[in-house]
Amino acid sequence: MAMAYDFDVSISSAVTRADARRTDVQEAAVGPLAPAMLDRMQRYWHAANYLTIAQIYLLDNPLLREPLRQEQIKPRLLGHWGTCPGLSLIYIHLNRLVNEREANVIYLTGPGHGGPALVALAYLEGAYSEVYPEVSQDLAGLRHLCRRFSTPGGIPSHVSVQTPGSIHEGGELGYVLSHAFGAAFDNPGLIVAAVVGDGEAESGPLAGSWKATSFLNPVRDGAVLPILHLNGYKISGPTVLGRDSDDDVRALLQGNGYEVHFVEGDDPGRVHQAFAATLDDCYERILAIQRVAREHGVLERPRWPAIVMRTPKGWTGPKVVGGQPVEGTFRSHQVPLAEVRNDPARLAQLDEWLRSYGPDELFDVDGKLASDLAALAPTGDRRMSANPHANGGTVLVDLDIPDYRDYALEVEHPGSELHESTRQLGKMLRDVYVRNAQARNFRLFCPDETNSNRLGNVFEVENRCFVGRTLDIDDHVAADGRVMEVLSEHLCEGWLEGYLLTGRHGLFATYEAFAMVSASMTVQHTKWLQEAVNLPWRAPVASLNVLLTSTCWRNDHNGFSHQGPGLIDVMLSKRGTVARIYLPPDANCLLSVADHCLRSRNYVNLIVIDKQPQLQYFDLDHAIEHCRRGASILPRASNDDGGEPDVVLAAAGDIPMLETVAAAWWLRQIVPDLRVRVVNVVDLMRLFPAAYHPHGMTSAEFAELFTVDKPVVFAFHGYRRAIHEIVHGHPDVDRIHVRGFNEQGTTTTPFQMVVLNEVSRFHLAAEAIRRVPRLSERAPVLIEDCESRVEESMAYAHEHLEDQAEIRDWVWTE
Repeated sequence: MAMAYDFDVSISSAVTRADARRTDVQEAAVGPLAPAMLDRMQRYWHAANYLTIAQIYLLDNPLLREPLRQEQIKPRLLGHWGTCPGLSLIYIHLNRLVNEREANVIYLTGPGHGGPALVALAYLEGAYSEVYPEVSQDLAGLRHLCRRFSTPGGIPSHVSVQTPGSIHEGGELGYVLSHAFGAAFDNPGLIVAAVVGDGEAESGPLAGSWKATSFLNPVRDGAVLPILHLNGYKISGPTVLGRDSDDDVRALLQGNGYEVHFVEGDDPGRVHQAFAATLDDCYERILAIQRVAREHGVLERPRWPAIVMRTPKGWTGPKVVGGQPVEGTFRSHQVPLAEVRNDPARLAQLDEWLRSYGPDELFDVDGKLASDLAALAPTGDRRMSANPHANGGTVLVDLDIPDYRDYALEVEHPGSELHESTRQLGKMLRDVYVRNAQARNFRLFCPDETNSNRLGNVFEVENRCFVGRTLDIDDHVAADGRVMEVLSEHLCEGWLEGYLLTGRHGLFATYEAFAMVSASMTVQHTKWLQEAVNLPWRAPVASLNVLLTSTCWRNDHNGFSHQGPGLIDVMLSKRGTVARIYLPPDANCLLSVADHCLRSRNYVNLIVIDKQPQLQYFDLDHAIEHCRRGASILPRASNDDGGEPDVVLAAAGDIPMLETVAAAWWLRQIVPDLRVRVVNVVDLMRLFPAAYHPHGMTSAEFAELFTVDKPVVFAFHGYRRAIHEIVHGHPDVDRIHVRGFNEQGTTTTPFQMVVLNEVSRFHLAAEAIRRVPRLSERAPVLIEDCESRVEESMAYAHEHLEDQAEIRDWVWTE
């Protein structure tokens, strides 16, 4: 165990006044770092800070080898300085841990606007030049490094996908800890250092993430080291935790299961020593937790270490600008010195700031980092910027997936048999767990709804993960479980994203309406993948698979709050290179789709199907072909005999499919001479024109399904505007009349949900009759018949509190 050092700033006693946290700068820095090592680490920190500022400001003259001129300043100053010095200091100390203790560490930065710091650090240790050879380790490379930061055609200001070593951009705040724990799951030798900004700490997702210690098993998982960086300010106001006393911050973290260590100060030498000692203590504590658990098993939830670091915002930057204090205030958040290109006094102040780090002592004559400093960085894959776990595709092992055909249902009479489709998927996922038990590379994530979503067969072989006190009455709960249930969509999604980005596989299953809770995370991951596919050095990762069950159409019992298909619209707006939406109508199609999605790479796959018993339409062979095509005609429900129909009834989604097939059956009863074609769409992206999406249809393919000019009545699972948007660009789309979810809902019966949204079989039949010209004379009577059926069903439901038997129990009959 590392020695305890007697200095004010290491593991502090609680104080309440900010002034009391200031250190005596005249006191010698005491700690585990020898003077020579402390000096080298400070100089390395200076180099990182220098390059951070240079990226924000400089177009040319990257090492100030000549007087700084105004034309060498970027015309637009974009970037964030305030958090960067703290991020760099932490990184440098973790490098020492990697070197001295052979630790395996990746680094996640919640304050994502610290991008220039992480780019600078990746450059200093050489990984940046390896993936971007044009950014070489010389003056020309430094110039390129500066010019490409936050400029058109360059890189973003965040710790983005373009940054080697990053699996977390941090552009949208709140997710760093969930990503960190996801990365640590099933990675027993890995330490994930996760810096939490004090602004980020105010977000709901981050507040919920602290409790992830209840799911981290020290026997088979790695460790997460949270580092709460309190620099006091957001973009313009104070932070809650930054103003809280140490006692209050300690109580918050202790209540979530952490052993809290404080590092505070503004004198760099003393903070370096304090952080080094604290990091040594935390590392020893992590090893001790893992050693005891791996020798004796998990006896209770460990109290993992966490560090709280209080340092000034914009540390070592300008203290005063234009008469206003800057260092240690919100004014250092972004660009502390503005108008540098137009104001000679500001230019001189920038020159003084940059030269204060001594660039001539940090870089040699060719512009390369001084050799004694370069030796501080780890080498090869041990560098955090080159760690294989931060480029998860490089360590990805294919999932051993059982043959989905083994779980298929026999469908002898399409449209006549009821089964819970997701239950068949649960059986398949059970065996995915079994076949990958040794690889330990698959997890199911679900907000406490695995059984509810009919995936409970997984509990035949796996338990719910919970590292803490268990009771005899608990159901399949154990510390070594790999079914991840926590009542937070943010945590489920974030865990899965971290798990995937470090080279594993998984599935996130949730109620459809509440997938919107984490919809923004899904969007951010999609954006990450969209950029990753353009980076040859980023190896493809397993796709993010989201299964939406308990859908809007069958949440009649829960009511309006549970009725919302909005994630479909969200994902439709994403690029076709990465986004996919599948609406399998039955079990065999679901199995085919799930097999495809689990094998895929670099996609976000949205699968939408309800968990309730539903009609089965496709035997296995037809399901496979149907899913391969993405959309096809149902011969049994159609009566056009392969010729031209009078009208096309189309559906995307399981309940719309039920109502569409029932509408076709009903039309046979009341208009037997009407020629009807029934089409099902399982891959929603197939409806796009081929020019707009890689899964899209040509005009000929579209006409083969929907004819050239016949009316189409389309029943859709989601909001009807989506179909109009997708088919735009195909010929004569004004003939497509869409019915879908129309924000009508309540606690009612299943059939009344489709009635309320005018997607019932009778509404669809009436719409078909209305759109066929040759039925114009008969249409009023036929439509009146359909409307009377609707009124009759409503009256019956209100009186008997259930649907009519002929509707509730309807199946296809010839």
